[in-house]
Amino acid sequence: MTTAALALPDGLTHRPLVLADAAAVTAVMAAQQLADTGEVAIEEADIVAEWQVPGYDVGRHAVGVFDGDRLVAYAEVGESGRGDASVHPDYNGRGLGTGLARWMQARGRELGAEVVGMPVPQGSPGDRLLESLGYHVRWNSWVLQLPAGTTIPDRPLPEGYSARAATEAEHRACWTVQEDAFLEWSKRDREPFERWEAEIVRRPGFEPWNLRVVTDPADEVVAMAVVQVSPSCAFIARLATRKDQRGRGLAQALLVDAFAEATARGVERCELSTDSRTGALGLYEKVGMRVTSNWVNRAIAV
Repeated sequence: MTTAALALPDGLTHRPLVLADAAAVTAVMAAQQLADTGEVAIEEADIVAEWQVPGYDVGRHAVGVFDGDRLVAYAEVGESGRGDASVHPDYNGRGLGTGLARWMQARGRELGAEVVGMPVPQGSPGDRLLESLGYHVRWNSWVLQLPAGTTIPDRPLPEGYSARAATEAEHRACWTVQEDAFLEWSKRDREPFERWEAEIVRRPGFEPWNLRVVTDPADEVVAMAVVQVSPSCAFIARLATRKDQRGRGLAQALLVDAFAEATARGVERCELSTDSRTGALGLYEKVGMRVTSNWVNRAIAV
């Protein structure tokens, strides 16, 4: 349980969160996203997947603010300093955002983090608040959507290569390809396989076809993609190609494959996100995807 203080207006209370609070947290985040961006991207499965990671103690890392029995705001932060927070729009202007930001800094210090940061929609009330509190922009990120009626130009795979669903025996190879690629630009420790497994294959609603791979003539995994599906949207949550296999159109082929699989199952909207550290924005725009929202990751030394 955290010892970090949380200043609240009269009438509101707070307590450490538990896994059973995931639905309430999702509702608060959804309300804020709708107000900030005009659409809802969060799912309860996203929260559950992160909170069920081995070794993650929700009560140590997350706090909820309540009006009676109703959750109206929340914040969380981990040992790495990566955090998130949301305030229901009905409770804006009451100092909850400032209080949660201060709590995240104090809790981050307790956990040994040197920097605490979180993503916020660019220009949103949360973005303006964090800027006023001294948080700087670390990187930009974008959500892109494939417009209705648009198809990504097909990119045939090289001879001997194939795109398909990953087998269970290939999960560790998928993790390796992803981590090797992501750590080229992300300054963090290598994500343990067990964490990857909890967030991807143990995520509520996961089906084997959601994890896509490209294999080479030796049947080795050389590219991977993760498709997270809601009733109306297929979201590419991870996309990576092994360094020695780049320039062959494998990522584009995987996008075509993943979106085709989702469309065949009745999904109407296809999306993904990328950020300024990857340099991939131009690639996705080139194949016809369009930016629908801009985000910034703001952080502060603690």
